[in-house]
Amino acid sequence: MIRSMQATDIPDVLALLHWMDAAPEREVFAPDSRDPRELHLECEDGLCLVEEDDDGVRAYCALSPFRDGLVLEGPISDGGSLSALLNRAAQHTEGQPVYAFTARDNLPVRSALEAAGFAPLHSTAFYSAPLGQISRSARVPEGLRATSTLPIAEYRALYRAAEDAWAGRLDWTPEQYAAHFADDTVRLVALWRGDHPVGFAELEFSPDDARADVTYLAVHPAERGQGLGRVLLALAAAEAQTHPELRTLRVRAHDHLRSARALYAHMGFTHCRSIVTYLLDGEEEA
Repeated sequence: MIRSMQATDIPDVLALLHWMDAAPEREVFAPDSRDPRELHLECEDGLCLVEEDDDGVRAYCALSPFRDGLVLEGPISDGGSLSALLNRAAQHTEGQPVYAFTARDNLPVRSALEAAGFAPLHSTAFYSAPLGQISRSARVPEGLRATSTLPIAEYRALYRAAEDAWAGRLDWTPEQYAAHFADDTVRLVALWRGDHPVGFAELEFSPDDARADVTYLAVHPAERGQGLGRVLLALAAAEAQTHPELRTLRVRAHDHLRSARALYAHMGFTHCRSIVTYLLDGEEEA
């Protein structure tokens, strides 16, 4: 039976999340929390569905606002019906586009998504390396200077110049921008040539995983081909090394960014996971 999630389902949903965590190939976009109380709060704002049988909850998915539409959490299923759960969720999209994210190797979920009308948009590969391996070449080239901040206008300008699709950040207010970089887990390393920023690396720290993630790396098109991506990554790793609890640096690249992948390989990063982004077009019938 498929029904709305209830508070009493939290233990079973947590068990499904831990089941997913136990194998990388089961990964899908899912709630972050593994604490019962926090998970309950996290699930309050969206439509959450479960499938249960005599043995309890066997599958979970949810819909919540995202970008210009909705994002699908899951589906996570340990013996439940993926297709039935997706079909039920599709009845609640109200014609909005729906995004989904799953591990490249999660073939059961990928097959179910495609059967439900989701189309793959792109894949994102993640690579990691020890911080010390990347930071050992950290230095600011002659003629440039490094800062830990960027005015919001310059930040936006570099995003636009780099032709990034993460357009939501271009709509941030100054207050949202300031709040983002006031977070203790967020850092910025920017390179300037005179009064003009030429690139930046943005970092997010995950102390529980002993990891720093480069969430964005931008080099102005006019400054490319000079090794500034390598410089920014080395400086970012050096910044992360000031936090002893961090051990690795993780970077990412969409499948079409061959130059970024080549840079990561040349610097000694190794592939650790790949995520496929799917979209259910809002014009399709549920």
